[in-house]
Amino acid sequence: MPATIKDIKEETGLSLATISKYLNGGNVLPKNREMIEAAVKKLHYEVNEIARGLVTNSTRTIGVSVFDVTDMFCSLILHQIGIELGELGYGLLIVDASNDPERERSNIRFLVNKKVDGILCLPASTNSSVLESAFNAEIPVVLVDRQFRDRSLDGVTINNREAAAKAVNYLIKKGHKKIAVICGNEESTSRERFRGYRDAMEDADLEIPKEYILNDGTATTAYGYEAMQKLLKIKDRPTAVLCTNYGINLGVIMALNEAQVNYPEDISVVGFDNLLLSNVLKTRLTVVEQPMERFGQKGVEILMQRIREKKENKGVNDDGHINVILSTHMFEGESVRDLTV
Repeated sequence: MPATIKDIKEETGLSLATISKYLNGGNVLPKNREMIEAAVKKLHYEVNEIARGLVTNSTRTIGVSVFDVTDMFCSLILHQIGIELGELGYGLLIVDASNDPERERSNIRFLVNKKVDGILCLPASTNSSVLESAFNAEIPVVLVDRQFRDRSLDGVTINNREAAAKAVNYLIKKGHKKIAVICGNEESTSRERFRGYRDAMEDADLEIPKEYILNDGTATTAYGYEAMQKLLKIKDRPTAVLCTNYGINLGVIMALNEAQVNYPEDISVVGFDNLLLSNVLKTRLTVVEQPMERFGQKGVEILMQRIREKKENKGVNDDGHINVILSTHMFEGESVRDLTV
């Protein structure tokens, strides 16, 4: 039979109240802690997390909702979140929206019903109503990488508009004037990166032909491939293209390789995220690097703060949101041709 808390009482001679206090994270005298820990080890006692959750109103579990678990960006952030939560003694319960807002809404309800202590969300939806069940249950939620159109919430992002403008300005300094952009048409990062592209082009008084704007699909590898094929058919082909996420990077390179178009000799490419693709290509991509580890670290940090505040009965009003903006960096590969020389 598994050891029980009563077995620890018999082994140590301590009261059930003292043992329970220690097992539920409370402070006890150092000598009592040592006795309890020795008994736990000797008896191979395992905490009944369900029972402890009923007592403490905490499951020590964090729900993590992602827009697409197969997306490498999501996978790397999940990895870091797992490391951070593990060090804090929390487990994580992952749900995948598969880029479907209705599935995401159902997933959030699932996490709420599992009594998670908090939720980290890389949302597929553009509207905060997808989190309604979490709001109703007063479960703290922190957004990672994306924000909603209708409501500001606690979150950690980069300045996507500024990052895209930085990438376009890099191309302009290299002498490029005919610059195209490939981005999605829905989620917040795509919208902001398109605005950054437009800002830089307008500030430099550069024309933006409508054929140079590819933003009528989702920000996926398939769309990057399709959009690049369209650009290659334009009579007045651009000299450079900005790819606004890692999936689009992949699709663009696939299309260029298939068409036997060389980069940067025939067309220059700037992407986002210095992930696996940049390391395996013979011609390394010039990309906007995002601080992947920091997304997970700061997201967990903010969520833990909100969980502590909830335990202390400190509410969060609409004017008190924590929004952390992380810095980006331009990684200079070999995918941009210098037209000034």
